[in-house]
Amino acid sequence: MSAGGKGGGPRNPSGGNTSAASGSSAPGGQARGAGKKKPGGKPPAAASAREVALDVLVRVEQQGAYSNLLLGSSLQKGALSREDTGLATELVYGTISRMITLDYVLEGFVSKGVAKLQPWVRNLLRLSLYQIMYLDRVPSHAAVNEAVNIAKKRGHQGISGMVNGVLRSVLRAGELPVLPEGLSREDRISIVHSHPLWMVHRWSAEYGTDTAEAICAANNEAPAVSVRVNTTMISREALLAEMLEAGLEVSESKVSPFGLIVKGGGNMALTSWYRDGYLSVQDESSMLVAEVVAPEAGMKVLDCCAAPGGKSAHMGELMKDEGSILANDLHEHKAKLIADQAARLGLECIATLSGDALQLGAALQPESFDRILLDAPCSGLGVIRRKPDLKWRKQPGDVDSVAALQHELLQSVAGLLKPGGVLVYSTCTTEQAENGRIIGDFLERNPGFAPVSFKTAVWERLEGTAIAAGAGIQLLPHHFGSDGFYIARLERLS
Repeated sequence: MSAGGKGGGPRNPSGGNTSAASGSSAPGGQARGAGKKKPGGKPPAAASAREVALDVLVRVEQQGAYSNLLLGSSLQKGALSREDTGLATELVYGTISRMITLDYVLEGFVSKGVAKLQPWVRNLLRLSLYQIMYLDRVPSHAAVNEAVNIAKKRGHQGISGMVNGVLRSVLRAGELPVLPEGLSREDRISIVHSHPLWMVHRWSAEYGTDTAEAICAANNEAPAVSVRVNTTMISREALLAEMLEAGLEVSESKVSPFGLIVKGGGNMALTSWYRDGYLSVQDESSMLVAEVVAPEAGMKVLDCCAAPGGKSAHMGELMKDEGSILANDLHEHKAKLIADQAARLGLECIATLSGDALQLGAALQPESFDRILLDAPCSGLGVIRRKPDLKWRKQPGDVDSVAALQHELLQSVAGLLKPGGVLVYSTCTTEQAENGRIIGDFLERNPGFAPVSFKTAVWERLEGTAIAAGAGIQLLPHHFGSDGFYIARLERLS
């Protein structure tokens, strides 16, 4: 098995470790079919926010498309206002995230069962029910009326009547979902917080049922927009002041000394601050990784699985662009993303390599790096709030299969580290099979390495909230409202 890219599918362009300037928070282009005329000379009406969302939901379900990528392209084609762009985005991510709950409720009102409905009808009912149950700012009668209008346009009178009847029955039913007595707590968590039961069982076993419920609840919250300040160009305090002066609602991150949290600012990758290299869009938890690596000016650093380049760039910033970083990724086009990031941020210390990370140990000189970062491919279960599709795409066996690759990767790159050097292992997952157990096994096999995770400034800052998971630091989604992440710092003694 080759290695070089992260697990869990494409990143959500509205957050996380990304270099893309396009994203779901930016409208663009014309609606599909805009400019064409129907018989009679009248152009067709532009698609509404709900119609755009419905199209995306159907294609995600039927074609296996990634919601963030499909939504981004659909919004660029649709002539939606900023407000409608926000509504379409909320409907897509919210409906996908709450799928189990929505289907559980609908089963009580759809006589022939949700599974037997046409895909567009099923998803129309889902997104309409999502508005009724979870969006206070959308009047329920408006959600029902819009659903009926869409059903009339797409189907026949019988379908629109059924949609109207189901949704009006929902409105009369009161608080939903109604759960039967005698249901186990884990079953309740699965239904109420809309997570596959196997995930609830797994997190209950690893962290306890209370924490499992907290993880599931946090995964359904909208992710914050966080940015990392490029301190080679501007201080965090100075950029904060600029953003406040521009009228943005912004505050300092409590997780990372390099982070800012921005509310209502839209897609930050479309701002002049991004274009000029003053900031990068990155989750707060992800910002901690480079800080734990703690590279110093003049050092030689290896980033084994580096795309899209956020952590490489952060390390370059910490080194004040003095020294060298070799940033590797399996795919050439992803290695180009890293180079583009470095150029945007004004970093000249980063060189890129395209190759299988499993082959780096043989291709590079042994004991030649002061710092090594292995941000390993993983199941991605720490970033569900950004990519809700993961809940339905992943299976229990995925964790075990990627763990085998992680073992191999860690062992293969360890020999490239100088004595006295530091190796950091990180993942964006909650699973100890991919985290603490990987590091524990490695330390048993390699007595020349010692864990020093709990001697870092990161641990001093997060201790009491983050979990000491074996030899590393585990952040869970409910701790700070950031991604679930694992970080272990190992020092080579000999």
